[in-house]
Amino acid sequence: MMDDSVHYRTASSETQSLNLTLNGEPLTLQVAPNTVLLDVLREQLGLGGTKKGCDHGQCGACTVQIDGQAMNSCLRLAVMCEGQHVTTVEGLARDGELHPVQQSFLECDAFQCGYCTPGQMMSAAALLEDERIGTDDASVKEAMSGNICRCGAYKNILTAIQQARTQLAHDATAPRKESVA
Repeated sequence: MMDDSVHYRTASSETQSLNLTLNGEPLTLQVAPNTVLLDVLREQLGLGGTKKGCDHGQCGACTVQIDGQAMNSCLRLAVMCEGQHVTTVEGLARDGELHPVQQSFLECDAFQCGYCTPGQMMSAAALLEDERIGTDDASVKEAMSGNICRCGAYKNILTAIQQARTQLAHDATAPRKESVA
């Protein structure tokens, strides 16, 4: 009988190079080919915002954006992100200012325990950029259906997303301030 544990240890100890852009910064890592993105983010890079929930792609706690699309990081091998842009909740804020989704979640009290909040925010930010998703409440609820909130803060989450939509629309139409050199 063959000892599979020896083969497994050998195979899992091999790594390969991974080049990606994480939260706007180019990054090269060494990862085992069978490691999921969620584990690389949390364990290798120390980014604790992305949460490990069900580990089966059913709860949305691990949602990140990959090239602007919301995806469950527990279902994606890290090596599949070669050359891609990965954004975590830590990368939503820019230049010290919260993303409108983050600000709205705070203002609308769109979290209770907070465990699902990073995944909710990442899905919300992606849906607000996706022109295929309607702006009505029913369309938003459908688009967010992959994110579970066990505390039941859905009403406030919906309110926060719609408030962020309004803010983003306002920001897009507001005249830009000129820099004085």
